[in-house]
Amino acid sequence: MTAPLRDARHRIGFRPARPDDFDYCARLYFAAMEPTIRALGLDEALHLAGFRARWDAAEVRIIVRDGADIGWLQSTMRDRELSLGQLLVDAPSRGRGIGTEVMNSLIAEAARAGLAVTLGVVKTNPALRLYERLGFRITHADDRKFYMRRDTAPAAANSPRP
Repeated sequence: MTAPLRDARHRIGFRPARPDDFDYCARLYFAAMEPTIRALGLDEALHLAGFRARWDAAEVRIIVRDGADIGWLQSTMRDRELSLGQLLVDAPSRGRGIGTEVMNSLIAEAARAGLAVTLGVVKTNPALRLYERLGFRITHADDRKFYMRRDTAPAAANSPRP
């Protein structure tokens, strides 16, 4: 049995995505989203076309652990927010604290820049509990998703003044 990541911090990292990472990212995305696509009766070909249009290598980071790609995230900075578009971890790596570590890294990045973090999560996605635990609050919803926000304060604002 592999030890949980909680016992091995700092073993994940990020690398910039390359255009040839698209297939890897699509495989992880559709493996994770297949039950949702089926449950919502979405057209998979149309969903793939939409995914292809939204996937931008310049916004994607591949999550790496011990030299192996184990997931990816897509985020953008706009309107004083760091917006998380996607976060996927491969099935063998789930349940080891990797999503929490990635989100904490993203929150710290946003705090350093003085940005809030926003995201949308499908209402049936178990990650909703993770986001709530990390301090995200639902700002609004539509038929399929909750939209969430976590305000951050720059690290300097939290440190004692000399």
